[in-house]
Amino acid sequence: MISATQSYTYLDASAVRESAAGRSLALETSGGATPAGEAANPRFFDGFLTAPTAAASALLAVADVAATRYYRPRSAAFLDPVVTANGDRLRVESFSGCCGVYARLDVLAPGLDGDDIGHGTTNVDINVPLRQALAKLGGLDPLHLRVGPEGVEATTFDGRFVEKKVPLPQRWLRGFAEAQVLGAGLVPRAEVAPAQAAAVLRSLPRLTLGSGARTTRWVVPTGHTLRPVSRPARGAVCLPGAERLAGLTPVLRHATSVRLYAPEAAKGAETAVAWEVALPGMRLTLLLSQSASRGFSGEGGVLDDLATGPVTRDAERVAEHLAWEPKIDMAVLSAQAGLTLERVRAALTVLGTSGQIGYDLAEEAYFHRHLPWSAGDAEARNPRLRGARALVDQGAVRLDGALAWVGKDDQAHMVGADDAGRATCTCLWWALYQGGRGPCKHVLAAGMVRGRETDREAETAAGGTTATAATATARAEKAR
Repeated sequence: MISATQSYTYLDASAVRESAAGRSLALETSGGATPAGEAANPRFFDGFLTAPTAAASALLAVADVAATRYYRPRSAAFLDPVVTANGDRLRVESFSGCCGVYARLDVLAPGLDGDDIGHGTTNVDINVPLRQALAKLGGLDPLHLRVGPEGVEATTFDGRFVEKKVPLPQRWLRGFAEAQVLGAGLVPRAEVAPAQAAAVLRSLPRLTLGSGARTTRWVVPTGHTLRPVSRPARGAVCLPGAERLAGLTPVLRHATSVRLYAPEAAKGAETAVAWEVALPGMRLTLLLSQSASRGFSGEGGVLDDLATGPVTRDAERVAEHLAWEPKIDMAVLSAQAGLTLERVRAALTVLGTSGQIGYDLAEEAYFHRHLPWSAGDAEARNPRLRGARALVDQGAVRLDGALAWVGKDDQAHMVGADDAGRATCTCLWWALYQGGRGPCKHVLAAGMVRGRETDREAETAAGGTTATAATATARAEKAR
C-alpha cells in the first residue's frame, strides 16, 4: 500500500475549557483551503452549539471511527477528522483505519448560534485529552464552539504549536471517492424511533481484538420497527460487519429518529448500508462497506467514469464553478459549465477522486469540499485504470461486433454482455467478483476503444452534414 506522510500543524491543542464565561470547545485547525486560497490555520466559526451534549457525543463518535480498525483490529495512528464549512453548516468527516467505515456529522444552521459560518476545508485536532473531555461533557448549559484559532497574533510567538505526522494511505483518498459513489446508489429503506434502533444495536455482538467485525445480520422493516432475522428475507436490509455499528449506541439517547439506507433491491446479497441519526440541529451518518474485509477504496465504482475520454477536461470546467456549496444543483451546474447532466455527473465522480465531492443521503445531493491533502493523479491511484490504458496503447483490443477480444495470444479475454446488457469478461477477476467491485481492466479497455470509435463516427457524421450543407449553399449561390 502506497503511503505518504500527512503533517498537521496546530497553533494549540483542541480542548474543552472552563472559564468564568462558561464552557467552550476549541477545535484547532491545520492547513486547509478557503475561497481566498490556501490557509495555514483557517477560522470558520465562533458561536454556540444549541444542543451541546448531543454535539459532543456525535463528534466523539466521528473521532472514534478515525481511531478504530474494525477489520483485523489493532492499535494504529489515525488521521484527524476533516471539517468543511459550507456557509450554512459544518461537516465533520472521518474514515476508519481499515477504510470500511465512513462517518460524517452535519451540524446544520439550527444547531449553531453565532457569527457567520465560513467556507473552506481543513483538518481539526482531535487528541486523547479532548476525547476524554467530550465523553464527560453533560448538562444543559450552553457550549461555546470555536473552529479555528482565537487569534493568530496571540499565539505566533509563544511556541505552543502542536505538530503531528501521520501516515496517509492512498486508499483514504480512494475511499472518499468510492463512498460518495456508493452512497448515491442507496435509498431510504426504514425510519424508526431511537429506542427501536437501540434495541437492534444492543442485540449485536461486540467488536473484540480476537473476532473483528465478521458478523452479518439482517433486519426487516415492518412499519416503524425493525425485525431481526438470521438470514436474507424479502425486503430485508443487510447489516454487514454488524459490530461496526456499536459506536452509534451512545448517540441514540439524544436522537429524534433513525433512518436506514440501502440498495433498493439487494436480492439476498451482502450490501453497503448507512445509518443516519437525526439529532437536534444535526445529523450523524455512518456508512458501512459491504463487509468488514472490503474497504471503500477497492470498490471500483469510479472507474467507468474515469475511463471516459473527455471527462478530465469536463472535470476542470465543472471545478471552476464549485464554491463549497452545501448542495450542488446539477441543473444549474450543467447550465454554467455548458455540459449535459450525464457529463456533469461523470465530472463530479472524477473530482471525487481527489476528495472534492461528497454525497448527502438526507438531501439526495452532492456537496463540495476540498481536502487539505496532496491528492496526486487519479490514474496513479487506480491500477485497473492504468492496466486498461496500457492494453489500449499496446493495441491489444480487437472489436468483433458486440464482442471484444482484449489481450494478446493466449492471454486474450473475451468481453461481452449479459442479457441485461451488463458487461462481462472471461478473466479471473470477473469470475471472482462478477462486476461487484467495478469493471476489470479488460472491460475498461474495451469501453475506451468503443468510445473512441463512437467519437470518430460522430465526427465523420458531423463532417458529412457540414459538407452536405456547404454543397447545398454552393448550389443555391450558383442558381442565383
